[in-house]
Amino acid sequence: MMTLSLAIRNLLRNRRRSLATLLALAIGSTAILLFGGYSSNIGYSMLTGYVRSGGHLQVQFRDFFLYGSGNPTAYGIPDYARIIDAIRDDEVLKKLVTVVTPTLQFGGIAGNYEAGVSRTVSGAGFIAKDVSQMRRWDEFRIGMDSPAYVLDGAPQDAAIVGVGLARVLLLCQQLRIADCPSPQADRTTATGPALPADIAALALLEAPAAKAAPATEPRIELLAGHSRGSPNVAALRVLTAESQGFKELDEVAVVLQLEQAQKLVYGRAKPQATSIMVQLASTASIPQATAQLQMLLAREAPQRPLAVLDFVALNPFYVQTLQLFDTIFGFIFVLIGGIVLFTVSNTMNAAVVERTVEIGTLRAVGLRQGGIRKLFVTEGFVIGCVGALVGALAAVVIAGAINLMGLTWLPPGSSEPLPLTLRVWGEWPMLIGTTLGLIVIAVASAWWPAWRAARLKIVEALRHA
Repeated sequence: MMTLSLAIRNLLRNRRRSLATLLALAIGSTAILLFGGYSSNIGYSMLTGYVRSGGHLQVQFRDFFLYGSGNPTAYGIPDYARIIDAIRDDEVLKKLVTVVTPTLQFGGIAGNYEAGVSRTVSGAGFIAKDVSQMRRWDEFRIGMDSPAYVLDGAPQDAAIVGVGLARVLLLCQQLRIADCPSPQADRTTATGPALPADIAALALLEAPAAKAAPATEPRIELLAGHSRGSPNVAALRVLTAESQGFKELDEVAVVLQLEQAQKLVYGRAKPQATSIMVQLASTASIPQATAQLQMLLAREAPQRPLAVLDFVALNPFYVQTLQLFDTIFGFIFVLIGGIVLFTVSNTMNAAVVERTVEIGTLRAVGLRQGGIRKLFVTEGFVIGCVGALVGALAAVVIAGAINLMGLTWLPPGSSEPLPLTLRVWGEWPMLIGTTLGLIVIAVASAWWPAWRAARLKIVEALRHA
């Protein structure tokens, strides 16, 4: 206790230098924590987006994730309804699960017959009311306001397309899409209709009510391979276009009602699903839910090679993004830690030079070398504690002020602005780890000057005056 009191007194003897060192450490701590809060919010925002769109877990055919994009319908789950009922009735899972719903992915060709354009697409069928419920999940209070799911309550032949696909199929004007330029190519050189006339006529027969629709209503014809190998086509009403974030996905995405998708792919055959999405109330329940799901599948579908994949395995981009920000955070910490190291070290070296005679006097009255080292290391410890704590407090206050401003930003791969939130308070591992790390650096930077001070010879130190 006496050593701590002496260390504080020594620091107060040169207030200006001590204050400059404390400010350098505090500013460094604040910068680290603010970036860490920003990084944490990005992680939570991405997690929320993935969970809202695909759930925490998905039950799939074992090889669907690796090979399913080539032929999704080859990896269908024929008895998906029975598995969903079993999940809802399970005594453990029904306490953890908020939504369990099937989805069907398939490939096809979408065409705007009237405009004479078409392209290959990636289709997905969902149960609209389940998707609406999944979009309300917000465990981490991100404040993301997802737009209303327009397929909820819409007719069976309704569809949503990506903004890029709407542009390619020349539907921008009908869908009233802003910032959608018209093509500059000479339309007189068009080679012909997007779909053969007989297939287009078949699409009209599939939806006879479409004949009475106004000409301005945006429509597409969706051609998909039947599960038995023959082509099948459906005429769909495009309700809206939604940005998918990435251009490659935006130009191929078609979303429709699950029943319509199953009818298109399986016809009168027994419908199937390519995945069963499971959304949990809490992300922390993933390990327990995964283990229980695996037991349930082994009991309910022992003959089928089904696997349970979490959203991390399904979305490698999420892991890569977190690793990128962790690397940047580590780099910033090392950079600022180096600045703190040299700043505290210079302060302690200056103190040793100024107090050389004092050190010689203390040694002359009997204070051992260990006592001298302890005194200077304690001064570094005090600087580290005060500077790191002031920096942490400043980071919490600044982050709170920024969060109250209601700022937004548009992250890569997102179509909607997100609240700009700095999550500092409540991120205890980051707060405690950064504070302790800077204190350790401050103590370590004081060790070398303390060692030099302890090695001073008494006679030379007293002669220094």
